[in-house]
Amino acid sequence: MLNRFAPLVPLALVTLLFGCAAQMPASQQQAQIPPFKDSATAQTANRAGYSASALDDEIATEDELAQFADNKPYQLPLLADSILERGKSLIGTRYRFGGTSTASGFDCSGFIGYLFREEAGMSLPRSSREMINIDAPLVKRNDLKPGDLLFFSTAGRGRVSHAGIYLGDDQFIHSSSRRSGGVRVDSLDDAYWARTFIEAKRALAMAPSHVPETTTAMTSTTIKRQHRK
Repeated sequence: MLNRFAPLVPLALVTLLFGCAAQMPASQQQAQIPPFKDSATAQTANRAGYSASALDDEIATEDELAQFADNKPYQLPLLADSILERGKSLIGTRYRFGGTSTASGFDCSGFIGYLFREEAGMSLPRSSREMINIDAPLVKRNDLKPGDLLFFSTAGRGRVSHAGIYLGDDQFIHSSSRRSGGVRVDSLDDAYWARTFIEAKRALAMAPSHVPETTTAMTSTTIKRQHRK
């Protein structure tokens, strides 16, 4: 019996290497299940088997999150703008499982890693399963800010299998799937995404003191654009 399944072992290992599913379930556009009203804390507790009260102590307060920004030599909102502007310029880039570049296409974690590396000088873990474990503040669903990382369990069983970047106004950008057109913007209010949402983390709190020159240039452009308005 075991010999019959031996050829499947390498395939299983390859599948575990990357956190993104190559195809979103067909229920993405047809799901009629209403959005969960539970907080990110309660959903994380259900996923990891912890009590919600224990995880409440680990979620950063607004004052703590503000302190991260105050201790940086640049403004986190402007850095988030740089990341998101670059991300929006890539809308329509094809989905590719294992992809990490504009030439090859992106999977979900490859897209996030590319933006944070190019615009914030940050090296994030390669897969969403590793990315969710970064040492960054957990953020409640109603405290999300542009640039926060969002994690989803699209494959069931409460395990992270997809990730995106919060844009604001309940919108997020991600490399979704080959079927849905690659890099695109979706709403957290959609039944499918609300149902599969696990938690969010403020990865920009870990940003280095010195950001890439390309980021500085884009930030300056953003500032000039704001002054002209």
